[in-house]
Amino acid sequence: MTAERRRGGLFFCWLLALGLGLSAPARAQEPVGAVRWMTQDLPPHFSYVNGRPPQRVADLANGELDGFLRLLIANMPQFRHEFVDAGFPRFEALARQGQTLCSVLHLRTPERMNWLYFTQLHPPLLSRQLHVIVRRDKAAQFESGGQPLQLGELLQRTELMGLLPRDRSFGPKIDALLKTAAFNAPQTVVATRRQQLLAMLRAGRMDYTLEYPSAVDEYLRTAEPGPELIKLPLAEGRSTLVATAACTRNAEGRRHIEAIDLAVRKLAQDPQREAWIRAWRGESLDEQDRLRINRYMDERAKGGALIE
Repeated sequence: MTAERRRGGLFFCWLLALGLGLSAPARAQEPVGAVRWMTQDLPPHFSYVNGRPPQRVADLANGELDGFLRLLIANMPQFRHEFVDAGFPRFEALARQGQTLCSVLHLRTPERMNWLYFTQLHPPLLSRQLHVIVRRDKAAQFESGGQPLQLGELLQRTELMGLLPRDRSFGPKIDALLKTAAFNAPQTVVATRRQQLLAMLRAGRMDYTLEYPSAVDEYLRTAEPGPELIKLPLAEGRSTLVATAACTRNAEGRRHIEAIDLAVRKLAQDPQREAWIRAWRGESLDEQDRLRINRYMDERAKGGALIE
């Protein structure tokens, strides 16, 4: 049995135990409305099974973000749950038009707080450390004496061309550096899939981009043979302070974000916390990540709502 299948089995056993523990009135409760979740194929953190957008909860994969979404939904039985396949620009346009949508893919930024409510989900995991991605045949141009690259220094090198996806946030540290760099910052393009930029990098359309190592591994696993890509550590790479969920900043969105926040606190208070952590992240979870998750959930279990 593969590790992925074991993880899936653990997850569904945990969900079954959760369902059996519900009281009869809770099982019979009619949904009070629908939460519409944004989805996008962004492996390995949020993946489409067989390349198809999810139509129901059972269609969700079990990566870091789609797996945590499963946990949230299991703790929000008062709602129906629907899925909207959308890129970041379309999600923003729909939310600004007043449609109520929620997302576990959006990082909190000051600008986004004008049109989205946010709540915290869990601490950043090791898999979320951003790297500079380059072609191996160009690696000598990025030599840093074996030390992590400094993005501030990289942005000053006008002979190197970077390219990033438009409207994507890389967390407060990196976003601030990119904003300060102004005209020296990498150009941006609309990309419906992150793999598009990795394909463009292999084709020599730019010198570097920023991405998670696991996302590069997933791309290379299915890509056609071509130039090798390497991942260079970035000093500011762990820029994400905390994973977040977001909902449209309107009255309905407020109700939804409050329910999401309560679901996180239920998970934090769950006496079977270790079981759902194993089901979510697998038996091979990095020990630093395990300690970080438990410390965060200890605080969440004791505190009140965290909604911005």
